[in-house]
Amino acid sequence: MNTPEPPPQRPLPPPPLPAPDDSSQPWSMLCHLTAFGGLFVPLGNIWGPLIVWLMKRDQSPEVDAHGKASLNFQISMTIYLVICFFLSFFLIGIPLLIAGSIVWVVVVIIASTRANAGELYNYPLAIRFIN
Repeated sequence: MNTPEPPPQRPLPPPPLPAPDDSSQPWSMLCHLTAFGGLFVPLGNIWGPLIVWLMKRDQSPEVDAHGKASLNFQISMTIYLVICFFLSFFLIGIPLLIAGSIVWVVVVIIASTRANAGELYNYPLAIRFIN
């Protein structure tokens, strides 16, 4: 007699990621929020996340990941906005400069709220300078 084969079993879902340490969430959020320092200090959008990342990257892998993501995006946006500035001499850069600035503010706010929720936000248009 042929015995019926048991139905195939579904693979188990991957285990959930460990919850980030509560002390790392504020620092992860600061990696993104300190980019607004660029509104007050030239290149503060890079200096702020860089300082937070350098201070806390060895203490928390979450802060390390958020700092790298924020720095990559801030360096990328600085390059894009400098290009738009030079294109503004040909008038095409003015709307691009305005749009780029709005995108910068909105994306930094989204990344900050996601970091506060314990999620890593993948920035759009970010060139990965720091791996």
